[in-house]
Amino acid sequence: MSPPMEPRPVVRLLPGRQKRLRAGHPWAYANEIEMSADARVLPPGTLVRLEGADGQVLGAAMFNPRALAAVRRIDPDPDREIDGDWLAARLKAALALRQRLGLAPWCRVVHAEADGLPGLIVDLFGAVAVAQLNSAGMARLEEPLVEAVREVLRPEALVLRNDSAQRGLEGLETETRLVFGEVSGPVDLMEGGCRFLCDPLGGQKTGWFHDQRDNRAFAAGLADGARVLDLYAYLGGFGIRAALAGAGEAVLVDRSRPALELAARAAGLNGIGERVRTERADAFAFLEAAASSERFDLVIADPPAFVRSRKDLGAGLRGYRKLARLAAGLVAPGGFLLAASCSHNVTAEAFALEVARGLGQAGRTGRVLRTAGAAPDHPVHPMLPESAYLKAMVLQLD
Repeated sequence: MSPPMEPRPVVRLLPGRQKRLRAGHPWAYANEIEMSADARVLPPGTLVRLEGADGQVLGAAMFNPRALAAVRRIDPDPDREIDGDWLAARLKAALALRQRLGLAPWCRVVHAEADGLPGLIVDLFGAVAVAQLNSAGMARLEEPLVEAVREVLRPEALVLRNDSAQRGLEGLETETRLVFGEVSGPVDLMEGGCRFLCDPLGGQKTGWFHDQRDNRAFAAGLADGARVLDLYAYLGGFGIRAALAGAGEAVLVDRSRPALELAARAAGLNGIGERVRTERADAFAFLEAAASSERFDLVIADPPAFVRSRKDLGAGLRGYRKLARLAAGLVAPGGFLLAASCSHNVTAEAFALEVARGLGQAGRTGRVLRTAGAAPDHPVHPMLPESAYLKAMVLQLD
């Protein structure tokens, strides 16, 4: 029989600040907390009993006095033991959803608050799992979490990609670490009948972007017989799927030589190497150089985040406008443009407006065929609409 838990420290909200949490929001911000002397010295990630100013119990939460999102609620029961069994139960529920969606074992299996695991990301690449512990609370739970991942997901290897900017906001150090198993080279993954290669230890984020899966599928449906330009191609997700769907040529543009080498290898593995060409270049420089001589039936512009914080908003919006203008200039009449943004600080409305302005500056008209977000293995917490970070628009241009 395990010993009883010691009483958790109590953290209280300021008067009038509990309405949003009572409605189901998972966070409370530092300026909403009664920052008593005792609260200020709690180690980041401490599990606390969260109460309103009136003493009403709001649940168990992770508390970080150094972070803007100081409270991350983790369970409605303030005394719930957050241990390996609790973590395993949450992982099982998250995995069951991805299996129901038909996406496992190549998917995001945990998407933070939306899966009830604040600050935790877990991506699956077949037998390799890659996790990001982006909150101080999850970092403190690393040991039981690793055992829960072993039990539930049963990967042959687990990589921690604890190198996100969010870790810095939580006061955490960054690192990349192989926890167990072996990752001696690129890892295979399957998507839409295509075979890809990713690098969980050295690639971007966790090594691959499962969130664009459905948008890649839609673009591939437009690609038969087309000439395709895949800007910010990374590992060639859009371009290779387009080539496998019948594109006559797919040109993959990216600044990363290692990423393009893996993309070229993947094209060969899929038997379409002769129809896929890689070009190491800055996307804006490529577009400007190609403006007078190149035309494509389908152009994909899926850049990294132009707006990483609110102070970048103005410059970032102008960047999306310029990218839309230059990309639209390379689309053949009747062709298609897929424009995307992964900047969570940019709303869907603001992004659509900048794309429209870019088209206008390019002297192009057309119609929006599709607007979409991330694939369903990246669910959105209903009280955190700002977590719907991915925006994608598909347009046909006259």
